[in-house]
Amino acid sequence: MSNKYQIAVIGGGAAGMMATLRGVLNNDSVVLFPGTPKDKKRSREKWVYKVENMPGTHKYKKGIEEPNKETLEWIEQSEFKDNLTFVKGKGVTEVTKLSDGSFELIDSSGEKYQAEYVVLCTGIMDVQPHFNDSIKPILPFANAQTVDYCLRCDGHHVYDKHTSIIGHTSGAAWVAVMLKERYNTPSMSILTNGETPQFDEETQKLIKAYKIEVFTEAIVDILGDRKSGIIEGYKFASGRTLESAFSFVSLGTIVYNELAKAIGAEIDGRGYVLANDKGETNIENFYVAGDLRANRKKQIYTAWDMAVDSLDDINAKIRRKKRAALLTSQGLA
Repeated sequence: MSNKYQIAVIGGGAAGMMATLRGVLNNDSVVLFPGTPKDKKRSREKWVYKVENMPGTHKYKKGIEEPNKETLEWIEQSEFKDNLTFVKGKGVTEVTKLSDGSFELIDSSGEKYQAEYVVLCTGIMDVQPHFNDSIKPILPFANAQTVDYCLRCDGHHVYDKHTSIIGHTSGAAWVAVMLKERYNTPSMSILTNGETPQFDEETQKLIKAYKIEVFTEAIVDILGDRKSGIIEGYKFASGRTLESAFSFVSLGTIVYNELAKAIGAEIDGRGYVLANDKGETNIENFYVAGDLRANRKKQIYTAWDMAVDSLDDINAKIRRKKRAALLTSQGLA
């Protein structure tokens, strides 16, 4: 097989790009599968326009896409360019562990590749709220980030704004409580969108203490300017309206773990992939980095950190093999 590489990176988001960069700079051969246009459309990367919680990123209109593009361009112009094979517009549909310990990968066009190590960075996606059985009403506001999903990235956006949380579990209630405590918003509401509230006793007490209003009616419309993405509030099935200048969605995540499950990697109860401190799963030489990995923060900078740990661990394994072969060839083993 001519398509043989030391490392295959699956996914072109924050973790995938850092894994690629670190592998290339470690002087290892890397093949990167960024995903099909459909894969990219359903990724978190496409939703992140502002990255205000990281130094030096404020100039980017698309907070992950533009830096990733610049990184690829830099690699292609550097002395390390021959270390990277970029499989543009393709994802991976199947990964199989071969008898020699390496992996066979089949891309979305049916082409086969072989790699000694695999780093899976396919990530997650936030569950979207449905209004009138469609997610389309939320998208103009989510794309403008007046509706957000990550507290650590975007919680500061609620400062001095009437704020609402879309969700019905204790997790949604905790989001409301934390934002109220941190920013003392003029008002805070929880919108269950027709679902029965599932708040535990502690969050019920806090909801009462902070005077957080809970609306259990189904949402039928979002009030605001869809073109600009400026949100003004919500209309409920009864005709009642609520003022809200900013919202957070707290409905859980979709975890893109299909390849991990298919190869037999262990996952936790929420679907995230379990790994050791270097990101290696229970499948030897099969790593996971970024939002897909269990028990880690879902942040760009933590995705980078995970990717670096994994690629440096892989490089250490590659160097140990070279070292052993060298010593053996010189009769020094």
